[in-house]
Amino acid sequence: MTDLTAVLPGFPTHQYVRLIPSLEKQKITTADLLTLDYVEVAKRAHLPLLDVKRLCSAVLAALQTDIGIHEPDDGKENAVNPTLRKRGREILGCSTISTLDDDLDRALGGGVPTGYITEITGESGAGKTQFLITLLLAAQLPAPQGLSSPALYISTESALPIKRLTQLLQSHPALVNHACKPTLDRVHCIVVNDLEAQDHILRFHLPVQIKKHGIRLIILDSVAANYRAEFERRGVSGGQNSGANMAQRSAELVKLGQLLRDVAREYNIAVVVANQVADRFTGHSSHGSDMSNGNSSPIIHRNATQSSPLARRGAQPAGYPSSSLAPPPNSSAVPLPASQRPFSTTPDPLSLDHQQRWFTGWGDDPSPYSLISKNMKTPSLGLVWTTQIACRITLIKRPIYGRAIVVEEEDVPSLRRWRRWMKVVFAPHARESGAGLRGAVEYEIKGEGLRAVKRQDGDEDEENEETLPV
Repeated sequence: MTDLTAVLPGFPTHQYVRLIPSLEKQKITTADLLTLDYVEVAKRAHLPLLDVKRLCSAVLAALQTDIGIHEPDDGKENAVNPTLRKRGREILGCSTISTLDDDLDRALGGGVPTGYITEITGESGAGKTQFLITLLLAAQLPAPQGLSSPALYISTESALPIKRLTQLLQSHPALVNHACKPTLDRVHCIVVNDLEAQDHILRFHLPVQIKKHGIRLIILDSVAANYRAEFERRGVSGGQNSGANMAQRSAELVKLGQLLRDVAREYNIAVVVANQVADRFTGHSSHGSDMSNGNSSPIIHRNATQSSPLARRGAQPAGYPSSSLAPPPNSSAVPLPASQRPFSTTPDPLSLDHQQRWFTGWGDDPSPYSLISKNMKTPSLGLVWTTQIACRITLIKRPIYGRAIVVEEEDVPSLRRWRRWMKVVFAPHARESGAGLRGAVEYEIKGEGLRAVKRQDGDEDEENEETLPV
């Protein structure tokens, strides 16, 4: 608590004079009061629960008031950090670009914000390009849907889909009869095929185009293509050269993030980047089903994750044979009740495999069966790029299987269609969607554009259709 006066100089510490000495003795900081459960703080400091809860709430409210998210209780502006307080109100009232669908906009807090880097990530066929070209047209609309300004599309893979843009202009309900109908003339496009050209365009050409045409939206599709082609080709031999390439790539990603953030803040524009995904494999997936059925023990589970047979033999406790052969499966074993199942070990809470569940968009479902999913993805460019963006929007698609139409293949499930969800993983202006797909918005891609799916209770899955887990 010695840092409380430094973090919040105006905090009324005299009201909690009985609590502060015990908190300082246990070395409980202001960050601990904000992140830890007040019950745990009270146990560590041996203080009453209600008093600690009241202190935690007061610190949180004072911090929100200090950055301008909440107004002071007395209705008077405090003279401490007036510039920062003004910026806090601007965060809540920032300009946004609509997706032209009310449900999607509601999940995004109004749309894609200006002044930040927003990433749209998802696997192939999830609808990333549909989102991007919708933003290209929506940015030309007047507020609150758009910014009444042109947009710039920077492509690193393929040319701008002009036919799809024309189709949206002619069929989207929000654009057909609009008084300020967007045009293709206000969509500027640049194609870059390598990192050198990309850096030159962003560093020198981009500021000129922004000032010349009044551009308020920049789309980079995609951010990972040139980095994959450039650095993965160099590091294919592995070894020290591969490690040096990864270090160089990380440095280049930091420079790119700093450059895009400076452009977004200086000109108050929206920077949107599309990102690819890669498959993610966890070390606990192959044992999750055994643990849940009660056919394995925590000791065997830990031994199975060793890196070599020698390590497995050395780590086996007394009473287990030192054999490299796995025991035969017990087909007659009956799953134990939940209360009698062995405790499943939790992965290291500070490891990347555990932490990335909450900033990638995949793997954060609290259900234990989500750990054995085979459809886990991770946005490309890793943790380094994640620290450079302010908002991540994940597009998730899931196959729907049903009975085959052919009689000979009726026992084999056939792919019927795909379902898609938009999930806000983290954002400075909107609330996160939450764990799994519970708070995500389901949408579909039609000829007239993106459209949220409105389902009634009980209509989650159609008859004779099966949804595979994500």
